[in-house]
This record gives sequence, C-alpha cells and structure tokens, in this order.
Amino acid sequence: MPQTDDVQPTYDFDTATAVRRGEGGGLLADLDQTWQVGGGILNGGYLLSVAARAAVSESPHPHPVAVAASYVRPTPAGEAAIEVTPGAAGRTLAHSVVTLSSSGAGPSIVVQATTATLGDETPDYDASRMPDMPPPDECVDLSARLNPDPAKRPGLSRHVDSRLDPATAGWTVGEPSDEPVMRAWIRFVDGRPADPLALLTFSDVLPPLGFAMGQRGWAPTVQLQVLVRAMPAPGWCLAEARATQIAGGWIDEDCTIWDSEGRLVVQARQLARLSRGR
Repeated sequence: MPQTDDVQPTYDFDTATAVRRGEGGGLLADLDQTWQVGGGILNGGYLLSVAARAAVSESPHPHPVAVAASYVRPTPAGEAAIEVTPGAAGRTLAHSVVTLSSSGAGPSIVVQATTATLGDETPDYDASRMPDMPPPDECVDLSARLNPDPAKRPGLSRHVDSRLDPATAGWTVGEPSDEPVMRAWIRFVDGRPADPLALLTFSDVLPPLGFAMGQRGWAPTVQLQVLVRAMPAPGWCLAEARATQIAGGWIDEDCTIWDSEGRLVVQARQLARLSRGR
C-alpha cells in the first residue's frame, strides 16, 4: 500500500517510552538499553518520561506538568511493570503515583505526577532570561567529542544531539572550569519535535556537572523534580544547568530549558550522589 501524507513517522523516543497493557491488565514497558549513559545505566530523564507516559495514559489530561521522582535503585533494561495509582482529579488537573518495577527486583522508581493541559499563551510575568549562546553550528558537538566513531558513542548521545556552549565546554579538552555550569542546545537526532514528555528527558541529558570542574566521577540521580511550563516551539531547545554546592558526596543541579523562541519551558532540580574517579 502506498504511503499517504497522514502516515506519521516512528521516532526512537516514542518507541523507547511506549507503554502497553499486559495480559493481567497492568501496564508494561520495554526499557531500551540504548538510552543508557555508560556502564549500562539507563538515563534518569528517559525513565521519568516512561513513567510520565504511563501517568498520562491513565489521566483525563494529556500533559505532565509537575513530576517528582525518587530513584530507589538502578533500573535495568528490559521489561518493567508500571503501576499507576490515581489520586484527586478535576477539570484542570489530575494527580497520580507511578511505581516502576523491574522484573524480580521490586520498585526502582516512584513518581508523583500531576497532569494537565499546557498551552502556548504569552506569560503574564516571566523573570527568566534565555542565555546568549552561539548558534548550534558554532558550539561543541558533544557526541563527536565523546567519540568520533558514531558506533562507539554512549547510547544516549545516539538519540540526543547536544551542542555545548564553548564557554562551558573546556572540560572536554582538559581545561575544566572553576564553576559547575553547562549550557547546550539540545534536540533529538532523528528530528522528533520536542513535547512535554520529551522535555522530561531533556531535563537530565547534560553530563554530570562535576565534569565541568574536572571531576569525572559518576553522579546517579537520587531525586529529580521537573516542572513543564509550556508547550515548546519547534526547533532546538537551550538547556542551562548549574550546581549550588558540591559537598560530602552530594551534588545538586538546577536545570532551566527554553525553546527556540526563548520561552521558558522547563524548571528542574535534582539531587545526586557523586562518586569520583570513574
């Protein structure tokens, strides 16, 4: 049958975050190993998008607007069971608790989710300021810098195109900064437009902020909170992440994302453990 204009393309993100109804009536997801960040560890933002898709599937409202995830233990790739416990719901928003469990290992992520309907109205007030950055073509291609061979790049970088602000990319050439800050243009490699579910992944795609200061240890997320503020315009998003304190084996991270038109679309905050010397 010939392809018609209304046939929608299949994007990697939608396949990797899909949820389905199991034989027993519960929700299942097939977690994709290629959305890992090294060492087989699945990206926390990706897992949050899976949980939020499950929340939306059980909600009368189409968009995640506020999610708070606790990462109980590492989540392996493969089949996972998802339980959505509904909370209060009304005409404008609904609440639920989403628990994602790996086969035989028990719960690994617990998410409090609020769903609603987002628009693109002009804000009544907005104190955020999109940073000045060179255009993407003049920024540092993080995937290529990690490994010139596309087949050997970490899994997440095969899906998400990140272009670092040269002012915050010194660590990639052995010239770390004295400040834990990163900025980057981000989009999906396969051209999938950003939407509220994608923004949850984007809130956690930049490298650990310790890297900016030459601290190349890993930083597994313990808690991640994301507010999605508006529907993003098509095109590149700009993410800025910065830490307030690195101390006692802990690091915080505040991430703000603007869309291609300079609209604030995400405010996120996370706490992570910092392990040195990876």
